[in-house]
Amino acid sequence: MNNNNQNQECCPKFNVEKWDKQTLTWNNKKFIKDTIPEFFHIPFPPMIGKKISRMWTAVEKSGAAAPNKEDTLILFRDPTPFKGEIYISVEKDVPTENNVVISGNFVSRFFDGGYNAIPKFIKVMDEYLAETGKKAKDYYIHYAYCPKCAQKFGNNYLILFAKI
Repeated sequence: MNNNNQNQECCPKFNVEKWDKQTLTWNNKKFIKDTIPEFFHIPFPPMIGKKISRMWTAVEKSGAAAPNKEDTLILFRDPTPFKGEIYISVEKDVPTENNVVISGNFVSRFFDGGYNAIPKFIKVMDEYLAETGKKAKDYYIHYAYCPKCAQKFGNNYLILFAKI
């Protein structure tokens, strides 16, 4: 690997203020969706990279990417212990993909930590929501950085979206 590739920005710098303790309303927000096998909610890491790369290539080919890379959300959801879902936000439908929309009210919080800390983050989110009389119906997670960028920036930021 040469130094030019090492210094290229893969993931944009994360803006904490944009996402922390925000209330969002999504009305038919467009995404493409795929599934990934998991073993008791633990995804197989090589599969994640392959799925996201394939999905992102389709997004770029179709011209459906957000104008600013930092506005793109890659969300993860675990509906069962053996199947995860990956969503990539898009500006328009992608002909070769499973196009879906997500609607609802969400509260977002940012956290810094690894995948294994998510149950703790959900507990913190539930306590935060309870302070205002709200309760989560579902959760989506956006990791701000890929593993290489997390190491580069020294943080493993994620956004936890609670559908309320």
